[in-house]
Amino acid sequence: MNQVRILFVDDEPNLLLTMPVILRQHGYDVTAAGTVNEALTQITSAQFDVLISDLNIGHPGDGFTVVSAMRRTQPTCVTLILTGYPGFDSALEAIRSQVDDYLIKPAAVPTLIDLIEQKLKSPKPSAAAATKRISQVLRENVFEITQRALTEMKSDPALRAIPITDEQRIEHTARTIEELATMLESAVPEQAARNFIQDAAMLGVRRYQQGYTIPLLAIHVRLLEQAIYDVIHEHMRSLNLSYFMFDLKRLNHLLGVQLEHAQIAYLKAEQRIDHPTGQQH
Repeated sequence: MNQVRILFVDDEPNLLLTMPVILRQHGYDVTAAGTVNEALTQITSAQFDVLISDLNIGHPGDGFTVVSAMRRTQPTCVTLILTGYPGFDSALEAIRSQVDDYLIKPAAVPTLIDLIEQKLKSPKPSAAAATKRISQVLRENVFEITQRALTEMKSDPALRAIPITDEQRIEHTARTIEELATMLESAVPEQAARNFIQDAAMLGVRRYQQGYTIPLLAIHVRLLEQAIYDVIHEHMRSLNLSYFMFDLKRLNHLLGVQLEHAQIAYLKAEQRIDHPTGQQH
């Protein structure tokens, strides 16, 4: 039987020295890489049965790049991720949907060996190529995200009490999703940012006119965020992990920007009513 070949990727010097030695003692043929570039070079030049990669190699989420490259180049290779962030639930869900399994650092050697043997004995079927970015998932699911957000808004007692139509509850939603996708795709997002901020301000003014309070405006935005994240999670297997962490961080930032500018515009609209021009103190 051929010796099992393992590619071990980690930027921690101690682990990079010790783990390959330990794995070799258990009969494996191990190649070590300390950077993403070294790992990618190995993936394109040699065949491996197992990939064990740290999640963060130099930068957060770099391990996703290695996993994506291995999945494209050697789809039958067992992929395992090591992560030192057990509390980062959304990242762990992403990892679980894209790799064969993951371990929390520091991983016990017997546990790692048992996991390797288990996955080699019963490999999962090869998954379809994961090529999409979050922006594409958003564009393809505008209607689904909008309907989920509407359902949640109508389920919230405080939002439901505001006497407006369903169309009014979601009147800005589709445009917001499209603009989020545009912002995620844009290499030079200045113009897109201006449009996004203007629409966020319009949302704030409109919600003020409809009788929302600042806390209700925050709930409105949070429920849209939840609908977006739920849909992204359901499409994890189609996402290219090379871009996932970057796009997710950017999306989180943009949603925060939307709420910030909606609240600013809301307060300005409120102030104009309370202190009409010529009567401010």
